[in-house]
This record gives sequence, structure tokens and C-alpha cells, in this order.
Amino acid sequence: MSKITPLAKITVIGVGLIGGSFAKGLKEAGLVKTVFGFGKRELNLQKAVELGVIDAYSTDLQTAVQDSDLIMLSVPLSVMEGMMQEMKPYLKEGVIITDAGSAKGSVIQAAQAVFGMLPARFVPGHPIAGKEKSGVEAADAELFVAHRVILTPTEQTDTSAVVLVTQLWQALGANVESMSARHHDEIFAATSHLPHLLAFSLVDMLNEHQELGNVFPYTAGGFRDFTRIASSDATMWRDISVENSTAIVKWLKEYQASLSQLTEMVEKQDSQGLQQLFLGAKQARDKHIKN
Repeated sequence: MSKITPLAKITVIGVGLIGGSFAKGLKEAGLVKTVFGFGKRELNLQKAVELGVIDAYSTDLQTAVQDSDLIMLSVPLSVMEGMMQEMKPYLKEGVIITDAGSAKGSVIQAAQAVFGMLPARFVPGHPIAGKEKSGVEAADAELFVAHRVILTPTEQTDTSAVVLVTQLWQALGANVESMSARHHDEIFAATSHLPHLLAFSLVDMLNEHQELGNVFPYTAGGFRDFTRIASSDATMWRDISVENSTAIVKWLKEYQASLSQLTEMVEKQDSQGLQQLFLGAKQARDKHIKN
């Protein structure tokens, strides 16, 4: 990887776990002279300065983004377009805009709506990393080490912008891949969004069935492992469900079909069919997923 010239200023909009970890990592790697934070909650921004996550902050967006070389949007998907619209008048020419949203098609559509055309130095991204804890207090410069970051540049995206964003993520220890936004949204609808929705739905279903009483004290490790993600942020997953609805609905229907098939096999006590299904799933997981 070629040596990166440190950026004079970057702005992180949304200084939480992901945005804060991105900022802190770049600061500690010496790849930016000034990290500026923006948000609505001043106490959170003050805490970010105290923790060394950012160098300075403002609750005024113009102050935060003016003269910035790179802007990281680490905000809920539902506010991406509004934030782009608000910062648009204050952007310097040539600024790189990137993001950390979990659905890429909607972010690209937001940029198209705001700018009229996709900016040449707009590099949509999605870091595949997280923690049980959230907020700036959980920011970790090593959060992205050995984790994937997916970039979904458009046909209009300038190659040099993609190269720089790639290098920044790699400097944080991430494994960077590029793919189309549509392919990204399909993959994560099936492998991330669907499991989260299933976990939310299962916990809600059991909570609603009063004839069972409070079943949760009797749950064992398997239930807790599967439903752990149902404690994820409700607002974030509401936004993901709305913004990536087409792909998610496709895989919900695929899962419904699989459930119908499974229901029929259980009803018929089809031991051979069940054995084949369970064995095939076990072999696939053991082959492709390493614990």
C-alpha cells in the first residue's frame, strides 16, 4: 500500500461507535491533522473530545464541514438525504463524501436527489463491524481490524477517491472489497437483515403468547445465541427495513417458503427429509463459516 499523505481535516457526522472508531483510528494512525465532529448532542461531542476520539466539534454544520477534505456520514439511513441537503451549500470543491450505511441503494438515491447527479468523489461504504455496546464511549481504533468494509462506488465515482477511501480503511486494518450497490443490498438482506428481522419477530411472538407465561427464564444457549441480535437498536433496524425493503421482502418470502416446507415435513414426521435438510445445513455451515 502506497504511503498516504495525511488529510488536513475530516469531518465525522454522527460520532458514535462506527463514526467514532473511524475517527479515532485515523487520528492514531496519523492520517489526519484535524478530526472535526458534528452532531446534535453537545454533551456527546464534548465526551468525544475528552476521550481523544475527535479534536474539535461544532453543532453548526457549516463550521463542521467547511474546508473538510473528507466527510464521513455515520447517521441513520432515514436522515442521510436531509443531512446531505443541509451540508451541500458548505462543501468545498473536491471533498470526498463517504458513509457507513447498511443499505447502499438508498444512500445513492439520496445523493442523486440532493446533488442532481452523483458526485464524482462520492464513495458509498459499509463497514461490517460492531460491538455489543454503542455510543462514543465504545469507540475503538482497532474495531475494524480483520473486518470487511464494502465499498459500492458508482459509474460516476472518481477512481482516485475510491483509492484513497480504500487506503484509509486498510490503514485501520480492514479488508476492503468493492461491489455494486444492488449486489451488496441483496447479500446483506439475506445474511444480515433477514436474521435480525427473524430474531425480532421470534422474541416478539413469544412475548405476545400469554398462555406460555414468561418463557424467557427457561431459554437455553441456543435461543440466546439466535436472539441476541434482537437487542439491537430498533431505530436503525426500522430504517434498514424501510430502505432495503425490496431485497428484504424477497428473502422473507424465500424463508416463508422454506418454513412451509419444514412445517410439512414435521407434520408428516418425515424423518428422512428432516435428516437430509439438517445434515445439508450443518455441512454448509461447517464448510463456509468458521467460528
